[in-house]
Order: sequence, then structure tokens, then C-alpha cells
Amino acid sequence: MKSVLTGAAVTLGLLLASIGSAQASTPNTDASTASHQPTPQARQHGIDKAGDAYMGWLQNTTTSAAPAVMAPAASVEGIDVSSHQGNVNWASQWSAGKRFAYVKATEGNYYTNPYFAQQYNGSYNVGMIRGAYHFATPNDSSGANQATYFLAHGGGWSRDGKTLPGALDIEYNPYGATCYGLSASAMVSWIRDFLNTYKARTGRDPVIYTNLDWWSRCTGNSTAFNSTNPLWVARYASAPGTLPGGWPFHTIWQYSSTPIDQDRFNGDQSRLVALANG
Repeated sequence: MKSVLTGAAVTLGLLLASIGSAQASTPNTDASTASHQPTPQARQHGIDKAGDAYMGWLQNTTTSAAPAVMAPAASVEGIDVSSHQGNVNWASQWSAGKRFAYVKATEGNYYTNPYFAQQYNGSYNVGMIRGAYHFATPNDSSGANQATYFLAHGGGWSRDGKTLPGALDIEYNPYGATCYGLSASAMVSWIRDFLNTYKARTGRDPVIYTNLDWWSRCTGNSTAFNSTNPLWVARYASAPGTLPGGWPFHTIWQYSSTPIDQDRFNGDQSRLVALANG
């Protein structure tokens, strides 16, 4: 009886050791959650955990919520989505007149959108021109690292007339200090690192999504990118207003989040196709 018990104890010990070893060799998937606790303000905007950040999450409290003006003739309506929208009814969005979409692919170097395939492929399949965006967290890793992560998880580009260049979503930090603890010059260097890496891999200059307030505060209103990278400006108001960084014009304007993030391309369909084709 003693030998049976001893054998069982040894077996159990080996089993527990095996489990412990497996746990030790498994990446700590909670690491990003521990270091990315949303601020109380972010939680008020539906950001409950790492990866929940989305375009314009703080716009409702920093800009007017006035309705947008009637679209000019030379414009194209679109939307942007993230995991918050889940599986999107793309046929319905097409019927509502939306002709392009940007889909969140990644955040930092730790998160991929679980709905990306449905959203990215679904918008394409109904006829929309679509692109992917990356929510930057510059305090986590280099711009090159995050651009590489983005490219590896849906952020690529192809000259098929239906794929927009990737977009860098650089805005308020939902997990801490507004400017991610970086000086203005360090932030500009981080952005340049991301943009250069993306262009070296794809041949395209990424779109930059931002807003006047954040860009002014966190980059010193840098003019470093206004002749190379298309501007996607966020302002929930009746007009795009003063543009950040000396950009002479905006390419896309995010003007509302109701009932879903609403975007307007500054040009007609042929110009949208031209942007896709590069």
C-alpha cells in the first residue's frame, strides 16, 4: 500500500511540475492589462481594458458636438470601426451611403482586434474601399516596433484600388499621461520612426489621424509631416476648423460618433480611388 501511495505522489508531483513548467513558458497575456489600466475618464468612454482604445475616444469632451454641415458635392462618406462595433452589418452601411471604412487592426504591440477579419473583409465585400488603423501607445515600444506589429496583423497595403494606406491613430492616452510621458521632440521622433518603417515596407506614406488640441500639446504643433502624410482630422463640429501641424488641407474629417464614427473624404470618389492606388 505504501508503494502505491508513493508512486501516486510521485506521479502527482510530476504532473504539478509539468503544469508549472507549462505556465512558466506561456507568455504572460495579462502583462499588457496590468500596465494599461484605463483612466477613470477613459472608462467613462467605454475603455475598460487594454486594447479597448478607439479613434476619437475623448472627442466628445474636447470639442463641440454640433451637427456637421451638409456634405459638399465633392466628398465621400465613410465610417471607422473597432471591436466596440463587433460584427458590422456592412450591407446596411452601404445602403446608408458609406463608401469607405477604416478598421482598427492593432494597438501598441500587444493587441489585435478580434473582429478585424469580419470588418475588414466585410466592408471590402460590399464594395467599399477600406483600410486599417493602428492605435499608437508610444510609451510601450518604438515606432518601428509598432509599425512592424501593425503590418504583421492586417495593416498592409496593396495597389488593388480598394485598399487605403494604413493610418496611424495618434491621440490622447487612455491609460495615463496625455502625451505618454514623451517630450514634444521625442514624440515627433517616435511618429517619424513609425511612418518611415511603414513606408519602407509598403511604399506608402501612412495617413495620420489626430486632432488640433493633442497635436499642439504633444508634438509642439509639429509641421514635420504636412507635405508627406495625408491628414485625418478629428473634430465633432460643423466644420473641420483650424488644422494641426500646418497641413494646408485635410484628407479625411471625422465629424461625429453618432450612431457610429462618421467620416468624410475631402474629394470625390475618383480621388478616393487615387488615394487607394497611391
